[in-house]
Amino acid sequence: MAELDGIAPAIAQALSKRGYSELTPVQKAVLGPELEGRDALVSAQTGSGKTVAFGLALASTLLDGKDRFGQAGAPLALAVAPTRELALQVKRELEWLYELTGATVVSCVGGMDMRTERRALDRGAHIVVGTPGRLCDHIRRNGLDMSSLKAVVLDEADEMLDLGFREDLEFILEAAPADRRTLMFSATVPRSIANLAKSYQKDAIRISTQAEQKQHLDIEYRALTVAPSDRENAIINVLRFYEAKNALVFCSTRAAVNHLTARFNNRGFSVVAMSGELSQNERTHALQAMRDGRARVCIATDVAARGIDLPGLELVIHADLPTNPDTLLHRSGRTGRAGRKGVSALIVPNSARRKAERLLRDANINADWARPPSADDVSRRDDERVLADPALTETITPDEADFIRELLEKHGAEQVAAAFLRQARAGRSAPEDLMDTPNYTPSGDRPDRGDRPERSEPRAPRGDFGDSVWFSLSAGRKQNVEPRWLIPMLCRIGKITKQEIGAIKMQTEETYVEIAREWVDRFVEAIGPKRSLEKGIVVTQLDGMPNLSGGFAAKKPYPAKTADWNGEKPKRKFEGKPDFAKADNRPAEKTDSKPWVKKTGKPGFDKPKFDKPKFDKPGAEGAKRKPFKNKSS
Repeated sequence: MAELDGIAPAIAQALSKRGYSELTPVQKAVLGPELEGRDALVSAQTGSGKTVAFGLALASTLLDGKDRFGQAGAPLALAVAPTRELALQVKRELEWLYELTGATVVSCVGGMDMRTERRALDRGAHIVVGTPGRLCDHIRRNGLDMSSLKAVVLDEADEMLDLGFREDLEFILEAAPADRRTLMFSATVPRSIANLAKSYQKDAIRISTQAEQKQHLDIEYRALTVAPSDRENAIINVLRFYEAKNALVFCSTRAAVNHLTARFNNRGFSVVAMSGELSQNERTHALQAMRDGRARVCIATDVAARGIDLPGLELVIHADLPTNPDTLLHRSGRTGRAGRKGVSALIVPNSARRKAERLLRDANINADWARPPSADDVSRRDDERVLADPALTETITPDEADFIRELLEKHGAEQVAAAFLRQARAGRSAPEDLMDTPNYTPSGDRPDRGDRPERSEPRAPRGDFGDSVWFSLSAGRKQNVEPRWLIPMLCRIGKITKQEIGAIKMQTEETYVEIAREWVDRFVEAIGPKRSLEKGIVVTQLDGMPNLSGGFAAKKPYPAKTADWNGEKPKRKFEGKPDFAKADNRPAEKTDSKPWVKKTGKPGFDKPKFDKPKFDKPGAEGAKRKPFKNKSS
């Protein structure tokens, strides 16, 4: 390739061996003559070949005109990545790129045995790849010799700052020699990255590839509007519709990852989870399962998925909308790599349409708005796959011909075709029946009302709910039942909306819910034969109105007013005032107790009289006490 003029023959040979017929824009940019020996701030989208790019940029500095490296000693280059997965990926990329140069590449990442890394550093290395925290630990313990460094590379610099690694990066850069090269690679260049580059780079060249200015052309973006209760069902249908070799589902929290993983496992999908609570060994096994085909769906959080390299990833699903445009681009950049096509599907609840439009607009992405694939759409796509099966067009061999005739004679063509169809559909999860929601077409004037149908008549007040059926839930105020989480749970599990829910009456240990009669069959079918919701709540259908009288204690009746009542509070009447000065005036039942005696002074404060103490020792009675001694003196 003409682009490799001036590169060491061993590097060029490694690229050819890897199947590189043409370099990406960012790889061509770092080979420009103006970058020779200088610092650079490079911005390019995820998946544009940045790892190979900085490997090419470092080659001239590290080899210094030679074809091979000498004996490994103190490291010559240091590459810093935000996560363990990305650091290990960088290590693998540099190993094959520098394989024919005799380079020794060592990794230092969190979660690995630090003693093993220390022994590898003691044996010598040409290039060290690691995460910020672990590299700082080795530097502080004098395990990483920085004296011979010629170059430092910060990969995904913007992500490292977002994860709070600024102090670690500053510590590493200050520990490196002042005359080293500093290459910073980042998907975006916010002010924080510009300030870091200004502080630790000298006369740096700013390189911005064309991929940064426009959306990735190899990625098809689709925004799928759903009812909030159908969000998970829509994800299932998207996975079934595309049947991707590898799919990555993004969630915002670990709890969401665990929930979707459990549900998709129950539906027959081969799923692995990727979240921060997993150990490094578990994460490695999960990624390996995706690479060798034992798993097809990976459910991950944004941080855990950073640096994941899944060859042939065809589908990215945003189960939870990303928080900002950069996160959207980072997520979607996992697919559509190396000239392959990919799909990035955003699951957009009706209540989050404006947020999704704003994300796509800020990211400069044009997405196709549509509904998720319906159950019929998935079934039709399955039939298309069966008709396109290569086994139907392959030539029949002589060894197969005799047995084929035997099958047809014994079972007939239709029965054989039916068996083939059943076998093709075996093991596939059934698609979900989604609620009918209006299609959404963004409008420039009022993007938040683009899919809302015009009402021919005003909505009926909640008091006129109409024909309904009451259900009893086995939890009430004692179990802290609250409508703010009960209503979404009923909508999600019962496949209804809040418009189909009428009155909610909470009792001490029971809650009554009113459901529109035309939606009762759907609701009962959705909650299943066990008639249970989350948190062990059991649902029971009632024959009529619930009995609400037992919910509160009945109040005592107020005495009836008499005819001669004049509105004044009646006075208490006494037969006579007893004379407490005489014992004779005491009530008769008290006569058997001790005689009553009138006390003088304040009652209860009569003090007993004590005799003066006697002293056994002579002279003690008039003895004076010793003066108190101050301990501080």
